[in-house]
Amino acid sequence: MLGRTWKLCLLLLLGLGLRSQEALPPPCESQIYCHGELLHQVQMAKFYEDDKQFVDMPLSTAPDQVLQSFRELLAQAPNQSIPRPQLQLFVQEHFQAKGQELQPWSPGDWKDSPQFLQKISDAKLRTWAGQLHQLWKKLGRKMKPEVLSHPERFSLIYSEHPFIVPGGRFLEFYYWDSYWVIEGLLLSEMAETVKGMLQNFLDLVKTYGHIPNGGRVYYLQRSQPPLLTLMMDRYLAYTNDTTFLQENIETLALELDFWTKNRTVSVSLEGNSYSLNHYYVPYGGPRPESYSKDEELANTLPEGDREALWAELKAGAESGWDFSSRWFIGSPNPNLLSSIRTSKLVPVDLNAFLCQAEELMSNFYSRLGNASQATKYRTLRAQRLAALKAVLWDEESGIWFDYDLENKKKNREFYPSNLTPLWAGCFSDPGVVDKALKYLEDSQILTYQHGIPTSLKKTGQQWDFPNAWAPLQDLVIRGLAKSPSPRAQEVALQLAQNWIRTNFDVYSQKSAMYEKYDISNGGQPGGGGEYEVQEGFGWTNGVVLMLLDCYGDRLTSGTQLAFPEPYCLAAALLPSFLLSLLPR
Repeated sequence: MLGRTWKLCLLLLLGLGLRSQEALPPPCESQIYCHGELLHQVQMAKFYEDDKQFVDMPLSTAPDQVLQSFRELLAQAPNQSIPRPQLQLFVQEHFQAKGQELQPWSPGDWKDSPQFLQKISDAKLRTWAGQLHQLWKKLGRKMKPEVLSHPERFSLIYSEHPFIVPGGRFLEFYYWDSYWVIEGLLLSEMAETVKGMLQNFLDLVKTYGHIPNGGRVYYLQRSQPPLLTLMMDRYLAYTNDTTFLQENIETLALELDFWTKNRTVSVSLEGNSYSLNHYYVPYGGPRPESYSKDEELANTLPEGDREALWAELKAGAESGWDFSSRWFIGSPNPNLLSSIRTSKLVPVDLNAFLCQAEELMSNFYSRLGNASQATKYRTLRAQRLAALKAVLWDEESGIWFDYDLENKKKNREFYPSNLTPLWAGCFSDPGVVDKALKYLEDSQILTYQHGIPTSLKKTGQQWDFPNAWAPLQDLVIRGLAKSPSPRAQEVALQLAQNWIRTNFDVYSQKSAMYEKYDISNGGQPGGGGEYEVQEGFGWTNGVVLMLLDCYGDRLTSGTQLAFPEPYCLAAALLPSFLLSLLPR
């Protein structure tokens, strides 16, 4: 909801005849953490290497007092610009160090030796998996009571139950990260921790109507890839806790309604109209956690285009791919971040996630005996399947592609997300699996020995070449592994081996897990983007544990795979192997 003051400002701006894109509301109402002169001056002073540090710092006193002190300081400043030493002293006096509102938490349901460890044949990989299992204790966090009693002093959004954080600069929960964390936690037999994390998410939906990108007020107006329904499904498969489902089924429906009401676009093709979803965050101003970068980027554009840029950057953050050439395609300068146009593309992965959620909701309602709601979601899934096929599927390439709404054509570049419908089970023709395999071969993706690249474009953005990310490996590997095709299953196994070796080798050198990996030179911690590569790391750990659980009897810490039938893989990968011998 917009505050009264902002509504008046909005009306004044519109009354002055400014274009509507220059009158977008701020990311949240806080004049400290989301918009306003205090935020602007502190962030542009660049006291910290990472803009996120300032907006994660709790207040020492009430926000009204902090703002009043700032206004007094501003009134004395020459040209309304507070001198740097005075501004730094102001921050020291009125803010506390980041992380003060959280305390380390060791999950009560953590145990020494979960069963899945026994399935791992390779002794080195088994020891490593045990060390990753230990990391859940290191990544556990619990909020201090004052976040509940004085929420106005924190950018952190209060959550009742403890949770697992990604690690590094990410001190709070993140939405889509948590799905792969939850998969890992369930393998570690930590269902109570998972239930608490799910309850936190459900409470956020009840309060805000959706799950924010992450657990801070400056993330409130954007979400992330919608995987809550899938998280519930994984928890139910482990616990059979139907009572918990019954209590929360309407909240799950409410979250999907958010995407329907706020993120739907209509695509007209050959006389037919199809409803699909896109990422779209119509809120203005720089992202508070990357304020100076967004402000400086906007200064390269005409003033009238800046609000639109900031909205598109937020949409890119909502996609989880912040940032990628994927969102620049179709612009006059497809390698520049200032060309970002996320909301103008209909993403394959988002629609596959929603398709999967609709199927799960239908199953949930059937389980609870509600036939009419089960039919509703089954119908929604059928409609989305038809739209995926009509708008995103490309018969010539044998794969799905993002659709460009403005240029009315598909983006034919390679991204692992192009295969998400396989992972989500959102296709009707079983022949698409073989076509997807051929697509991977034609794109030469199987020649990369250390992981599947995020794209084939090198832009310096972190969701581009040469970086590889754990969730994207999972989308491709499990998408292929679900197929009845022996060849698809063997390729999935090889891709799993490649990723495990990269993660294991880097861990052996660095004693750390990373959010992303550079696969261009034997596998190293990743780089690029807006901040240094982070250690931890929640979803990376979760994916490794999943792959070790699935293939633990065949994966190896050495170079040879323990195949029961080696010739199957050799036949499947011979063309790729020969290609890999060629100079790149």
